[in-house]
Amino acid sequence: MKIRFLQHSKYVNPGEYLLWANRHGYEVSFTRVYDYEKLPEQADADMLIILGGPQNPGTTKAEYDYYDVEAEKDFINLYISRGRIVIGSCLGAQLMGDALGGNYHLSPYPEIGYVRGTLTEEGRKDPLFKDFPDHFDMGSWHFYMPGLNHNCEVLAYSDGCPHQIIRFGKYAYGFQTHMEMNKELAKTIIDSEKEEPKITGPYIRSEEEILSHDYSEMNKLLSSFLDNIVSSYNEKK
Repeated sequence: MKIRFLQHSKYVNPGEYLLWANRHGYEVSFTRVYDYEKLPEQADADMLIILGGPQNPGTTKAEYDYYDVEAEKDFINLYISRGRIVIGSCLGAQLMGDALGGNYHLSPYPEIGYVRGTLTEEGRKDPLFKDFPDHFDMGSWHFYMPGLNHNCEVLAYSDGCPHQIIRFGKYAYGFQTHMEMNKELAKTIIDSEKEEPKITGPYIRSEEEILSHDYSEMNKLLSSFLDNIVSSYNEKK
């Protein structure tokens, strides 16, 4: 299994995604767009994981000169057209929605830290989520959410965001939630935003709450999903 990470910020690292890949001994490569690394010309991996960042699909090059949203959406569509696994996390999920004909938009509420997620009926039917309970913790750090196209299904939501996990295709899933969140990743993001204005709202956790939370169960659920999608993908080969 070859996995390529598309990383938009040095502060928003892969967390449990990378730990899971390393546990399995999978071959991992990175395209660090924040460091001006160019996207490959070919779909050179079995799995593409698009990570989050401070941008959204409407962010321009004037704001982040290394960020080419149209090129990234083309890259996502290339992987999907080749039948590869594509997983988007936060910004990555928003980019997937836009690439596939949806339009990202503001979430009803911003969510920072962790929230309670709920599977939809479609989520309970999806065999890749067979190990998920009906209700579970999910990491969150967002203002926006993915748009939907006519082919997708919403698999999970939270009280503050109706589009938390979306199935865009057989091997294409968008996670607005940060199921990869752990204390190390949370601290890195918090430290990177020390100078940012404070945000308030019903789904905003304090720094103390975020850093004291146990993320192990959500990490196990993410790993289970990843194991299941890899098994399904390998069966088609």
